[in-house]
Amino acid sequence: MLNTTFTRKKLIYPALFAFVGLLGCNPEEDMAPDATMSQEAVAALQGSPASNVKLRKNHYLVLSTSETLPAGIENAVASANGKVTSLISQAGVASVYSEDPNFAAKASKISGVRSVVRDLEVQWYNPEEQKVVELEDFGNPPASGDNDRYFDLQWGHAAIQAPAAWNAGARGKGVRVAVLDSGFDLDHPDLAPNIDIAASKNFVPGEQLSYALAGVGSHGTHTAGTIAAADNGTGIIGVAPEAELILVKVLRDGGSGSFGWMMEGIVHATQQGADVINMSLGAAIPRNGKFLDDNGTPDDPTDDFIVSDTKAVQELLIAINRATSYATKNGVTVIASAGNDANNGNADKSLLHIPSASTGVISISATAPTGWALAPATTSLDGFASYSNFGTADVHFAAPGGDYQYPGAEIATIGGIRQYVYVFDYVFSTGSNLDPTRASYYWSVGTSMAGPHAAGVAALIIGQNGGSMDPAHVLARMRASADDLGMPGRDPLYGYGRVNAFKAVTAQ
Repeated sequence: MLNTTFTRKKLIYPALFAFVGLLGCNPEEDMAPDATMSQEAVAALQGSPASNVKLRKNHYLVLSTSETLPAGIENAVASANGKVTSLISQAGVASVYSEDPNFAAKASKISGVRSVVRDLEVQWYNPEEQKVVELEDFGNPPASGDNDRYFDLQWGHAAIQAPAAWNAGARGKGVRVAVLDSGFDLDHPDLAPNIDIAASKNFVPGEQLSYALAGVGSHGTHTAGTIAAADNGTGIIGVAPEAELILVKVLRDGGSGSFGWMMEGIVHATQQGADVINMSLGAAIPRNGKFLDDNGTPDDPTDDFIVSDTKAVQELLIAINRATSYATKNGVTVIASAGNDANNGNADKSLLHIPSASTGVISISATAPTGWALAPATTSLDGFASYSNFGTADVHFAAPGGDYQYPGAEIATIGGIRQYVYVFDYVFSTGSNLDPTRASYYWSVGTSMAGPHAAGVAALIIGQNGGSMDPAHVLARMRASADDLGMPGRDPLYGYGRVNAFKAVTAQ
């Protein structure tokens, strides 16, 4: 057993963009099994680091007047002193780099262009603040009898009745799920059997698809494992263990990313035949359009200044809506995390969460047990997570995301793993595998963890439909089969209810 000191802290919402604290989903404290913690950890410090969202210096998004780009756009942009870095033709958007301070004004005059706005750079989590303990001991075989040795730690699967869905024949075979996230462990034994490397792609300049940040758990690997870790007798099992994974890197391993990369990733996944897209990322955009402006020194926030640009908000929303609409029109069910700011969307209208509020996107809030390890058979798994965003119009469904609210310092043992009780309330999944001699797993918390559970259920539904299904029909099946846990009908916390894999694949 490793002897490592942890600080237990409040979730930071990782969803891709953090305008006012926003991006992905790991609130996130990452922990691997077999870790012991100091009394300071038990005290549970509740400090949420500030998330930064900035207008990117010299980077622009050019939006066309329609969903297709004007002919000759690259030459026209060059004439305005800009260089096209990528064409997102299916959304009528071009990403452009220009050092000309008058570029936006010049490019706005191009025929067929409706607007030119600055792209956004978001730091959604600080890897140095994440604590990870690598797996030292595989423990004893789990009590469940399943030969995947960590299956007993996956309480989320019990909550959504995934094993019952498998027994009914639903395993996601023939379904392709794209995971838009940070880098991935491409060699992880639980993921490698299901990864379509040819279809996977990296959109982050200067980095590779594979995760390369030492000492920090891979957010992308964690979310991918929950969706489709193979049932191969190794470690864990994904909700849809026979689905194919298309891994799309739209965030740096260090936790930051741009709007442009996310849109490119959505279009790429659609073109590669994805049936489901999972985005455990997001941005809480201020409707008043106030942003930090990157003045050339992103590591020194004192050099940044605040600008107010409501037009930028409007145009960015149009751009991302075009990308998500393109996906849904082409048969892709798009799922995104609702966010970890504990924001009440019914009362607070100052923020708009993207992409969970984008056109056609299914938004997922988080549920969790409290002290599950003390009574696994009887503890409710459906408490609403303390950090999760909520609101009647903001949430479609709830799914297991974990929580850190259990106050005690008791120790428990599950599946041969001895750990503090509150840790077992987190979501356990695959981690980065920088040490090739052993596979890595860890615990994490957030709506980033809830989204993948729902994405796995969507994959099971589509698989039972023969591998192809209109997103509207997937949504309808999820809605009809969800367990209505809150107020009758669509409520602010659980939406239409917590997803139920078994009901979803067996309901007529």
